[in-house]
Amino acid sequence: MKNGNGIDLNAGMACPIPISDYKKVLLAHGGGGRLSQRLINEMFVTQFRNEHLDTLHDGAILSVNNARLAFSTDSFVISPLFFPGGDIGTLAVNGTVNDLAMCGATPLYLSAAFIIEEGFSMDDLWKIVLSMKEAAGRAGVQLVTGDTKVVDKGKGDKIFINTSGIGSIPDGIDINPKNARAGDKIILSGTIADHGMAIMSVRENLEFETELKSDCAPLNTLVLAMFAAGKRIHVLRDPTRGGVAGALNEIAGSAHVGIMLDEAKIPVSEAVQSACEILGFDPLYVANEGKLLAIVGKDESERILSAMQAHPLGKNAVVIGEVTMEDSGTVLMKSRIGGTRVVDMLSGEQLPRIC
Repeated sequence: MKNGNGIDLNAGMACPIPISDYKKVLLAHGGGGRLSQRLINEMFVTQFRNEHLDTLHDGAILSVNNARLAFSTDSFVISPLFFPGGDIGTLAVNGTVNDLAMCGATPLYLSAAFIIEEGFSMDDLWKIVLSMKEAAGRAGVQLVTGDTKVVDKGKGDKIFINTSGIGSIPDGIDINPKNARAGDKIILSGTIADHGMAIMSVRENLEFETELKSDCAPLNTLVLAMFAAGKRIHVLRDPTRGGVAGALNEIAGSAHVGIMLDEAKIPVSEAVQSACEILGFDPLYVANEGKLLAIVGKDESERILSAMQAHPLGKNAVVIGEVTMEDSGTVLMKSRIGGTRVVDMLSGEQLPRIC
């Protein structure tokens, strides 16, 4: 059917994800893996396409009155709400601060929207509010606007939080997942899978000699230290849902490059490794909330690495691999025993409600 201007009103109306494959949304569609990527690219991006969205960055990069701004939004549905190392409020603030930092921006302002289930504890809500206040102060941002909605008992799950943020991007900074180029070094800021395994240890009532603690933290000051050391930082990414493997697969696909990792150099704490083995998880795919991946020019990699190691949140930073021109769009890893394997993006859901 066409309108008076000859435009086909049915164009683009067919669902791009065959309903014969998925007639209903699955948990895996929100897990940061292949189904998440397909849902975003084929359902949302096709309908909302524009120059800002198409980069599929951690936030949109916008030019406003000759100033460059980063704008990002995220929602948090984690279960349990309170966990070793933080709570949903800490996570909501730090998550959006980190998304802005991964765009090369200095985070400035946040909004917060609360969807609260009737009957939720006022004491717990107050704890979350105080956590958000403390996290915002630590990150140097202000919460300047927000919204509150209450839904019927049984129609939600205690509380969900959405945060959006705005930050300013300094001149000379160009962070983009498409900027990875052959020869670049890949730096990881510290041990992986701490957040995901801390959440799972609480869910499964697991006890270890060393308490598993989330790495939830604001990364903006670490990023500032990195920029002070070198400008050839091409890509930044915080490997949350989908973990390090998911983030690097997205980057390899965006930049049309290959990535080669060295398994022996990827840091995993002994307690987290034990938890992963017990639960059957690969730490490469487990969420982090206080770590970053940096893809940087080879000639500045040592200087940037040293600056990271001098910062409390980067003291265990290490080069874990490099960007190549071979095997475009593919992440490979040299194993500890000398072989090479493909590190693919997960198709299903490994850890639901992790952030």
